[in-house]
Amino acid sequence: MADADVRGGRRGRSPLTLAILTAIGVALIAGFFSLGVWQLQRRVWKLDLIAKVDARLHAAPIAAPAAAGLADVYRRVTATGTFRNDRETFVQAVTERGPGFWVLTPLVGPRFTVLVNRGFVPSERRADHDRPQGPVRITGLVRVSEPGGAFLRSNDPKADRWYSRDVAAIAAARRLGPVAPYFIDADAAPNPGGYPVGGLTVVAFRNSHLSYALTWFALAILTVVGLVILWRRGRE
Repeated sequence: MADADVRGGRRGRSPLTLAILTAIGVALIAGFFSLGVWQLQRRVWKLDLIAKVDARLHAAPIAAPAAAGLADVYRRVTATGTFRNDRETFVQAVTERGPGFWVLTPLVGPRFTVLVNRGFVPSERRADHDRPQGPVRITGLVRVSEPGGAFLRSNDPKADRWYSRDVAAIAAARRLGPVAPYFIDADAAPNPGGYPVGGLTVVAFRNSHLSYALTWFALAILTVVGLVILWRRGRE
């Protein structure tokens, strides 16, 4: 009798339990496999995005448009006009040169006004940096607005504290009227006195989709192995 109980214990799980565990396993396999395929699709999309951005970065600059969208991000452009130095805005920044500020200055052109991120200044150079007078021509990269603020830090226009380059909010706070819905990151052309320092735009895209895909596929395979073991033991 004891031997029969032991053998029965080895058979263990009922057909219903085995069916439920199998259904769960199949669902997990399908889910893991779908996530792996999705990551491969994301990888294709990311590689295409990187290629397009790289092409924009190395293309000859074009005249700055009155409007720009995501398809124009990091496109090289040129713009002419006069800086409104009395309306510049300092946005907190942390760069390879340390902490400080981005200097955002309205550039009033013949057709529209656009905010230009002229570059980086350390805190001690906020009041002592180049402010060109008269007509200028700048070259730089199209960047999208950064509304709201930074992580855990909201822009405070009333206190003139800025943590992100929010075009609409800065335009409203400085009473600039209509402006282009993007800003331009100025290139590394040197400014008299050395500040602001332009050309510090970091263009980098994280692309770990292949490793994520392999992880999901590995989980799917492990689940298959687990189901095989479950069925073998269930039939003993």
